[in-house]
Amino acid sequence: MRSILLLFVGLFIIVNCQAQNGTITGKVTVKSTHAPLAKASVFLSNATFGTVTGEDGTFSLNGVRPGQYELVVTTVGYEDFIQTIMVGAKPVNVEAEMTPKVTELREVVITSGGSWKRNYENFVKDFLGTSDDAKKCKILNPTDLNLLNHKTKRYLEGYSYDFLNIDNYALGYKVKILLKSFKTDYLNHVISWTGKVLYQELPGSAEQKKKWAARREELYYGSAMHFYRSLANNTMDKDGFVIRILQRKVNTKRPSEELIQAKIDKFRMTNRDSAQYWFNMAELPKYDEFLIRQPLSVADVMHPTNEAGVYAIAFPKYLYVVYTKRRETVYFKDLFRPLDMENFETSIINLYGDYAFFDSNGIVLSPGSTLLEGAWSLSKVAEMLPVDYVPGDTKN
Repeated sequence: MRSILLLFVGLFIIVNCQAQNGTITGKVTVKSTHAPLAKASVFLSNATFGTVTGEDGTFSLNGVRPGQYELVVTTVGYEDFIQTIMVGAKPVNVEAEMTPKVTELREVVITSGGSWKRNYENFVKDFLGTSDDAKKCKILNPTDLNLLNHKTKRYLEGYSYDFLNIDNYALGYKVKILLKSFKTDYLNHVISWTGKVLYQELPGSAEQKKKWAARREELYYGSAMHFYRSLANNTMDKDGFVIRILQRKVNTKRPSEELIQAKIDKFRMTNRDSAQYWFNMAELPKYDEFLIRQPLSVADVMHPTNEAGVYAIAFPKYLYVVYTKRRETVYFKDLFRPLDMENFETSIINLYGDYAFFDSNGIVLSPGSTLLEGAWSLSKVAEMLPVDYVPGDTKN
């Protein structure tokens, strides 16, 4: 089965950690009255720093890694405040004015216990994953999920009423995710979700923390985050990444996935020969593919922007990324691999539009601009690292 994972959109992350570089200060007030707002959560999207406002509405974030971030302020009863900031040597000051939230009614679907259990089992498989890491994760409050399975359209969707509390004993994180949207498209095998994520370190023995640090480091090397940082730092060759252009054309001999699945459903129980014909159709490759063997350089795909620490990546639709420091252990049916190429971990970046933006922390900034296939598509929430993670960092 084709395994594709849409990059997370609107991901907001926070964790307790030691100071590093920049400082952000500010004040949170009610827009209409200018009264200070106490106990509002203030954090950086795609970062590991957060705090709450004091009684006078002020806050301070210290030791932030340089780079572009979105500062997020959230509190009950008010719309989220989001502002893009550039953190550097000079302190950054933000005045956040909060607007009362208009109540939004969302669909609530009441299902039988058996239906909810099946939906939840599928959600856990698609959201946390099925890896050894996923088996060490536990959602502590599953009833805060609303899930709906659209059987005829072949997709599962949902959201959470409150933060999902997840203990990840594979990586040593307590993860809290306010899931704004989740969708598994079973027809096209695409998983996507958006939400706000908060990280905290789990308590553990020295031996446990050592194992967690080792696993975090193992997941980081060869990851999409590692790759984008290698581009930004121009260390791609040293870090073991090789990139090429993959050309694709739709295989016109293969019917559409929707038609194939409809025919299989129709004949599965009534006509074995017809069903087998459509099973055979499903095994046909979706594309005619050709790999341009000449490797690309960083300059071929990465371009500067007017914003310091922000870059654009551009290539003709499909970028074939090989990580030469680790061999592939998973078979991907629809991942093109020439027979004479070594079996290194391989991922494909699908580019929607002419380019995508990413920053020096290795995070794609333009929502929905890329889609991942291959090795990177295997990483689910169980393998997710805070976006300003650095190998060797000591976190408290």
